[in-house]
Amino acid sequence: MTLLAAPLGAADPLAARPRIVTVVGNRPQFVKAAAVSGPLREVADEVLVHTGQHHDPELSDVFFDELGIPAPAHNLEISGGVDGDQVELMSTALGPLLFEYEPDWVLLYGDTNSTLGGALAAETAGIKIAHVEAGMRSFDLAMPEERNRIETDKRSALLLCSTPVAVSNLENEALGGRIELVGDVMADVVEMVSDRVRGRTAVLERLGLQPGGFLLVTAHRVATVDTEEALTKFVAVLEALPIPAVLPLHPRTADRLESFDLRNRLDSINGLTVTEPLGYIDFQSLLVNAKALVTDSGGAQKEAYLCRIPCVTLRTSTEWTETVAAGWNVLVGLDPQAALSALLLDMPEDHPLLYGDAHAGARVAEALILPAI
Repeated sequence: MTLLAAPLGAADPLAARPRIVTVVGNRPQFVKAAAVSGPLREVADEVLVHTGQHHDPELSDVFFDELGIPAPAHNLEISGGVDGDQVELMSTALGPLLFEYEPDWVLLYGDTNSTLGGALAAETAGIKIAHVEAGMRSFDLAMPEERNRIETDKRSALLLCSTPVAVSNLENEALGGRIELVGDVMADVVEMVSDRVRGRTAVLERLGLQPGGFLLVTAHRVATVDTEEALTKFVAVLEALPIPAVLPLHPRTADRLESFDLRNRLDSINGLTVTEPLGYIDFQSLLVNAKALVTDSGGAQKEAYLCRIPCVTLRTSTEWTETVAAGWNVLVGLDPQAALSALLLDMPEDHPLLYGDAHAGARVAEALILPAI
């Protein structure tokens, strides 16, 4: 493992600039690209490709606008359908673009279908893969995200890790790629928007919320919303929440609520405000003012920790194990009583610096231009 301990320095103006094709497709990946694309474009030529996995404007366009992410050079407009079919369509569509651009690297983020689709396309084209958030493990192979991240790591020449735990996971698996501990790019983004977020009260005023007087809830994972049994349990958790809550409703969850005839039950919950999906700045404004986050999202668990907000996770496993070990995150599954108990816990006084010093984006860029070892 190479430890990148300092932000990127000045690039050699005489050195050839590498070409990077970056593949993104959903909200968390757009946010992560906001930390990396800037420093990367100082030292390399980046081509940003949007698979279309999140195509709703509230989950896509708004993030590019708010976070200053460069506009995608291509949008493949691939969304919906069965996971395996979606991955295959993405891989097939990316193939001609990789042939056209002949990049030195394909840069991938996280654990979505877009991540695995990009990895398969790069492998077929014989192009090196760099994976941001490599080595994260929930050790739950029933999760599509877990399978996606493992399969991507297996194919990656450059494994860019957020935490020492991720490094240890990869060393134990001995996959063979070059491991770099760069920190977490989400820490960069939280730091980047902190002033804009804390001074923004419009979304609280619009929803009639008081700082510290509400819970923020999100849910979209297959295990939470794709069966009637699980989604009914999720609604029961919402019914049991002890204080007002706000739920930005993911399109997938909204669709399943209608399919299982649960929308009326959700809408009748006293104290629950259901909103459309929110942009990053409004979502973060709610997060930093919430009493706690209740979620099934991996990325939101980490965002809560970075913002010093307690998190109750509606899962029985997590890839962000260090937040649980630090006492800021409690895994409760879809159990209303366990969720209530977790919300009553006092948070630790300690808040360790788990995810680096908000220079991860620069370290990612540096790792991509280092000579091969």
